[in-house]
Amino acid sequence: MKKWLIGKSISELAQIVETLALPAYTAKQLAEWLYKKRVKEIEQMSNLSKSSRQALAEEYEVGGFSPVESLISTDGTKKYLFPTLKGSTIESVMIPEEERATLCVSSQTGCKMGCHFCMTGRLGFNGNLTAGEIISQFINVEESENLTNVVFMGMGEPLDNVAEVFKSIEILTADWGFGWSPKRITLSTIGVYPALKDFLDNSKCHLAISLHNPFEEERIQLMPMEKAYPISETVNLIRNYDFSGQRRVSFEYIMFNGWNDDKRHADGLIRLLRGIECRVNLIRFHEIPDFPLKSSQMGMMEIFQNRLNKAGLIATIRSSRGEDILAACGQLSGSNRKILKKQINSTGE
Repeated sequence: MKKWLIGKSISELAQIVETLALPAYTAKQLAEWLYKKRVKEIEQMSNLSKSSRQALAEEYEVGGFSPVESLISTDGTKKYLFPTLKGSTIESVMIPEEERATLCVSSQTGCKMGCHFCMTGRLGFNGNLTAGEIISQFINVEESENLTNVVFMGMGEPLDNVAEVFKSIEILTADWGFGWSPKRITLSTIGVYPALKDFLDNSKCHLAISLHNPFEEERIQLMPMEKAYPISETVNLIRNYDFSGQRRVSFEYIMFNGWNDDKRHADGLIRLLRGIECRVNLIRFHEIPDFPLKSSQMGMMEIFQNRLNKAGLIATIRSSRGEDILAACGQLSGSNRKILKKQINSTGE
């Protein structure tokens, strides 16, 4: 079975070229065909000699998966279902706005973090995606050419798949890749060390932290990985970095009625984040089966928001998108559609 070229870094492409005894400049040609011209077949790489294409095609294919199904929300949000190399499924979400088209990509099948309010977390962990599978989502959605932003907020914990996620970010931002500005990319995490420090040290992309409760003894009730990655340590790490310029950090805060939406929690959040140049995104909880908590009412969310704003934090209530097609925050499961085996006819790495 042939290996994928898509998802390879320039150094990996150079290694492939060297192994096949092709001219060294072929690596840059491959990168251009894969990431700028977005070809689907090696045979389309017309400035490679016929012998070079034949040598490549013996072991490799361009790779990538087309979505096998899509659903469109009444608000225009579009959810795509993709197969994976291991035979499972993942979901990506395209969120249209007036001047933006944001793709929410997955980085894992399932998730190890086990957050009780998240459909993905309930799946358990079924494997990391390769950089090729991550980039495949970006290339193969219908709106690919018009995307303005990418957020690593789909299925999985990005910093639990750090090597492949970092490689996919490199492909998105490198001159030899898609050439995007890091400002167009946001990575969301619960705060996984030491990968979070690596991300902060070596990336200029935006950061979003899944917070949801300022009190560790309460946060651990719904987010069991609080024990391994305490939110206080995450926040203390972030204090060491400058977010006063173009790079941003935000804190995601899903609001649950009677659990984290009162004055005590607002004041706890103010104390926790005091002095950090950040934004707090307040998010209505999107209900999932067999989970007892309900979303806070809008009036309570507005009171909470006002208290944060008066204390000097920038707090916004994030609008929900795609809830009617289970595409909203915490609703991705990748298991609500059957994938035909004939769609998966190759493996890659």
